[in-house]
Amino acid sequence: MKKVLYVAQREFLTTVLTRGFLIGLLVVPLMILFMATVFPKLIRSAEKAPRVVGDVAIVDPTGEVAVPLRAYLEPEAIAERRGDLLEQADDAMPDALEAVGGERVADQQRQAMALVLGKVPDLDVVDLGSAADLDDEKAPLRDYRMEDGEAGGRLALVVIADDAVLASEDPESGESTYGSYDLFLADKLDDRIEDEIRDGLREAIVDARVGARGFDRGDLSRLMRVERAAAISIGEEGEKTTGKAEEVVRILLPIGFMVLLMMSVLTSGQQLMTNTIEEKSSRVVEVLLSAVSPMELMTGKIIGQLGVGLLILVLYGGVGVAGLIVSSLFGVIEISLFFYAVLFFLLAYFMIASGMAAIGSAVNEVREAQTLMMPVILTIMVPYMLWLPISRDPNSTLATVLSFVPPINPFVMMLRLTASTPPPAWQVWLSILVGVVGVYLAVKTAAKVFRIGVLMYGKPPNFKTLVKWVRMA
Repeated sequence: MKKVLYVAQREFLTTVLTRGFLIGLLVVPLMILFMATVFPKLIRSAEKAPRVVGDVAIVDPTGEVAVPLRAYLEPEAIAERRGDLLEQADDAMPDALEAVGGERVADQQRQAMALVLGKVPDLDVVDLGSAADLDDEKAPLRDYRMEDGEAGGRLALVVIADDAVLASEDPESGESTYGSYDLFLADKLDDRIEDEIRDGLREAIVDARVGARGFDRGDLSRLMRVERAAAISIGEEGEKTTGKAEEVVRILLPIGFMVLLMMSVLTSGQQLMTNTIEEKSSRVVEVLLSAVSPMELMTGKIIGQLGVGLLILVLYGGVGVAGLIVSSLFGVIEISLFFYAVLFFLLAYFMIASGMAAIGSAVNEVREAQTLMMPVILTIMVPYMLWLPISRDPNSTLATVLSFVPPINPFVMMLRLTASTPPPAWQVWLSILVGVVGVYLAVKTAAKVFRIGVLMYGKPPNFKTLVKWVRMA
């Protein structure tokens, strides 16, 4: 046992002390730090971007669209709408996050939102009448340019259809249909300006249609608006109001736990395979086998990479938990899920790592391992591809059957445990028992392949040869 622990210690330190692993492990925290320090500077530099100034020409044979469009695109109206969006962003910020970050976090969110929206443009709507020559009016669009740091010239030309406000009757079907508009834009116009123009046209045309029918737009809007009520969950502890943030977290919780398991298992498993291949190709494994048996070597390497997987699981899981705590959403997770997450990680890891160890011992180069790895990777991706139907109906026949199929049963069971309707306890423990049996068979099979393949060089074996090795050992 002491030799196994020595091998495990060597495997763990060899992996975690490499520059590539440390960079990969810290890439997410570093990205968060980068966004927190550099992003505000980028926001301040982006504030120097020019303000868009120009004309929006309109050909309006109806005579009902140009005036409301002009009112919609006035700088004061645009600024008011953007102010409403900023207020909505402030309301959406969790109270706990604002309390922790203080006014600085709130200011950064407002600055980021303002950066996305850009500076308020100065758009002048020019009514060309209904008899304008379109070819002549399109020509100024080619002169879109930058003047004195501001974009100037004609930005867009809008041509309203004759029946955009009053419907025309289709002679074939006899149904009344409304026309729309044609929009001509200057080349490389900011998409935010295009969105403002399109939104303004929609509002102006709809207002004109409603007015032509003698209705009041405000009354119609109030009739059609239904406020979204907060859901109230009723359980053993009584009634509890579920907010929007909690709903989103509950939807993403299953895929979050499963991806965390997959990332930890695959990263450590692939590293185990890579280290085994490198040691075999450099003949280091021959030196190691002079001191330990093949079984001790394989066991030590699997245990060593287990520590790597647990390190990844704890680090990234801790980042997720910290985010939930800061957002005051930690209460949506049951504490028992962390116990099951570690338990199913162990089952998934030993099954996958055994396969990776067998593959690494059977080939001489990483390139040769790609073909043998493909079935393993595709098998693991099955729960990822089915996460939505499983999480929405965790007690379906599909989800129940896959919960007892190794090596994917740990991932499927985590999806079911984090879903809205957890599985019965007997299914959970039966899946664990199936996983234990799967681990035993995987380790036993991998040991047979490892014993033969670790000292075999030359042409890499195919699947048929691997089966022969298992029978021979």
